Amino acid sequence: MSSAHYWVSCPNEGLPAKRRMTLSNRALQRLQQLVTDVPLSPERYTLHEIIGQGGMGTVYRAHDSVLERDVAFKLLDERSEGVAEAGARLQREANILAQLEHPGIVPVHDAGELSDGRAFYVMQLVRGERLDEYASHGLSRGDALRLMLRLCEIVAFANARYVVHRDLKPGNIMIGPFGEVLLLDWGVAKLLVPAMGNATDTPASRRLPVTSAADPTVDGMIVGTPGYMSPEQEAGDSARVEQTADVYSLGVILRELLQSAPDANNRALNAIVDRATAWKSGDRYVSAAAFADDIRRWLDGQSVSAHQESTVERAVRVYRQHQAAVLLVLTYLLVRVVILLWRHI
Repeated sequence: MSSAHYWVSCPNEGLPAKRRMTLSNRALQRLQQLVTDVPLSPERYTLHEIIGQGGMGTVYRAHDSVLERDVAFKLLDERSEGVAEAGARLQREANILAQLEHPGIVPVHDAGELSDGRAFYVMQLVRGERLDEYASHGLSRGDALRLMLRLCEIVAFANARYVVHRDLKPGNIMIGPFGEVLLLDWGVAKLLVPAMGNATDTPASRRLPVTSAADPTVDGMIVGTPGYMSPEQEAGDSARVEQTADVYSLGVILRELLQSAPDANNRALNAIVDRATAWKSGDRYVSAAAFADDIRRWLDGQSVSAHQESTVERAVRVYRQHQAAVLLVLTYLLVRVVILLWRHI
């Protein structure tokens, strides 16, 4: 086996100025490997079956050998065109998720690159059913509305930090075994740049860094899922896509949930859905929080901003809201009338 010779300086007194050392090629290669190879975090993960696949990455169920738990491992697809650009988008998604700390948003545990340069990130393994699968078992009107309130809370949280999801649909919403609601797939999320007045008024903890999560889309690029995306998304007008785009998608989802719910045909509820899915963004609820507020008011038996009640509708609503009291008063009046009639007989 061939070898290489190296001179090593020995500055200690009493020793020769230089000492000759002979290294075999195998030893040399091992030294080079130790210098250049940095242990990568994926070595702690063992990949198992595929649990999801998208346009730029594949999600695996993986096992974390350090913490002894199963996780979801999202890896950039090696067949993706423009690996560098796709890797930046994957890293951007991980950055957004890492900064949106909410019980309804899946937390990120780790991120990095494989030795071949493909980006990855590790997140909580979500167990449960997609919203469309969950709803197929049957939902009451009340259950559908309460589920929508929880979903609106997640979207409102992200929107308050100037993040628009842009791909809200049943396939991206998971219902856990204990009823938890989780919103997934933030790969096409848009980070809004707030107006100067709003930017200074917003606490730093509520603003995401523009450099780490800037919008990669341009005008003319259609982002979203047909049937759930807003009209401005369908038109490719990314400059006009704001929080109201997410409100539109929420309205479509609510309409689908109510279609299968019994007694869902209600004028006030229909008006809430119609406002959320208005063609013009200015005619919709200004935020997911405002949308949720009208749903909550309906559940509480109050009037909603989306519907102008008639006198009969108001009377019916008040009766339902105070049914026990109304029946008690009517019973008392009926007894008084009977007594008065009896005394005159």
